[in-house]
Amino acid sequence: MQTSVTKEPIQIKELWNKRPLIISGPCSAETEEQLINTARELSSENKVDILRAGIWKPRTKPGMFEGIGVKGLPWLANAKKITGIPVAVEVATARHVESALQFDVDLLWIGARTTVNPFSVQEICDALRGVDIPVLIKNPINPDLELWSGGIERLQKAGLKNIGMIHRGFSNYGNTQYRNAPMWQLPIEMKRRFPEMLLICDPSHICGNRTDLHIIAQKSIDLDFGGLMIETHITPDEAWSDAKQQITPQGLTSLLNSLVWRSEKLQQQEFLTALTTLREQINQVDDELLALIGQRMKIAEKIGAYKKENNITILQTHRWNEILEAAIKKGSGLGLSKDFITKYLDAIHLESISHQNIIMND
Repeated sequence: MQTSVTKEPIQIKELWNKRPLIISGPCSAETEEQLINTARELSSENKVDILRAGIWKPRTKPGMFEGIGVKGLPWLANAKKITGIPVAVEVATARHVESALQFDVDLLWIGARTTVNPFSVQEICDALRGVDIPVLIKNPINPDLELWSGGIERLQKAGLKNIGMIHRGFSNYGNTQYRNAPMWQLPIEMKRRFPEMLLICDPSHICGNRTDLHIIAQKSIDLDFGGLMIETHITPDEAWSDAKQQITPQGLTSLLNSLVWRSEKLQQQEFLTALTTLREQINQVDDELLALIGQRMKIAEKIGAYKKENNITILQTHRWNEILEAAIKKGSGLGLSKDFITKYLDAIHLESISHQNIIMND
């Protein structure tokens, strides 16, 4: 393998604040040739900031490909030497951390299956105490923001300064359009909790296919995510893991070129004035909505008092179904989705039941 031509390595500290930050590479490092060739092509495309490759692969069932292990770390070191691109790997144990640091890996990430276990996250944090290295933490498999934010807090308490989040979607029961449901409201909430922290999107694991990568990547950009992690492979269909969701380095370039990159802020006074006016209108509507909901609850309390006097149950299923069907029909005419109407009315209904329950048991 030709390794004589090398590039001056880029320092990870120079890239940490770059936006957008693009991380790419194969789901798994399979052979040194596969990894080096992928790295070379990514380097020649000049679109990738950090090269990623899975060395240890947590698999759902035994017998599946679980990564080539430590022997892949020299391959990553060689790829960095040839291309100058910093490298990143996933770690799940203290031993993984120690091995990665031994081979000068530039960035670590904690996977979704590890984030879900506070003991494992703490083990990694203990191994990283006193180490100056950027760490990204993926959301847990299940939609639990406390596990995600708890992992971040553990990393912070270990003294790590450069911490970021990766949104890779959440598992949910049953068939859906995506391998892992985006549940955009959850990363948005994490962005609210940690407004200054890097948040990047992993469309590969959300989609589970190549077809929808653009949709998810663009959505994350529109929501002001700070970058993307996308899996690439020189021959994606022959990949040893997650073949359907990987694209070629050239495919990555086409994808990135097709995206519309937007900014959170614009300093033009005309724009800022118009936005302020519209936001004030929203504030006014929100105030009116809350006042109306408050009135609705007072009526619900009166209904609860009547039910108590006449020994009638709180829940009236037929009545609720009538309300829901009528609201969905009316909401459709107003441009509101069935899913939104259902979730909104479910929340209103539960609050009404709560108010009536207090009356019934007072």
